Amino acid sequence: MRTPSQIAVDRALLLYVLHMAEPHGLMSDVKLQQLCFLCELQMFGKNLKGFHFEFFRFAYGAFSKDLDNDLLSLRRKERIENFTISDEAREEVIPLLLQMAEGVEANEKVKDIIDAVVAVYGPHDSGAITASVESVELSTPQEPEFKIPIRDIVFHTTLLVPHRIEAKAEFTVSPTMLAKLNAAMGYDGKTSADLHSW
Repeated sequence: MRTPSQIAVDRALLLYVLHMAEPHGLMSDVKLQQLCFLCELQMFGKNLKGFHFEFFRFAYGAFSKDLDNDLLSLRRKERIENFTISDEAREEVIPLLLQMAEGVEANEKVKDIIDAVVAVYGPHDSGAITASVESVELSTPQEPEFKIPIRDIVFHTTLLVPHRIEAKAEFTVSPTMLAKLNAAMGYDGKTSADLHSW
């Protein structure tokens, strides 16, 4: 289960993905799920943790219930309307996130991975990005040499479980910045139970 700090980071990074993808046009649930999956996969490939979303095989590529819940929560807090981030999120959350990334190597690398993935896959429509995700080959820790494309994995099979993956570095936030980030996202004064609710 994600910690309150991880939830806050996930939601801020989710807003950042939407912010960076905005110039590329139409966004959908499927496209957003695939973008975040590709970002998280790239992060793990570089021995980093940014997102903490569990993903499973879905009819349209990869799907995370945690991501879906965070999206709903941010909509309820009026930080997102449909897939467009609010002016408040753009003016408060994005600058805070950029400030947290600046000068912190792991945080900068996570941001750079998101930038790169969105630059490559953001212009794609849902069908094209799903095809890209389904061609990704995964292996299990038990059989690292045996790789299987996601399209050949049985539906509802778990694809990524972040808390089981060790990484050398993680996107980190100081307690002071965490409080500012939560306030900017509308979660100020909330308990950890409130952060988990949707």
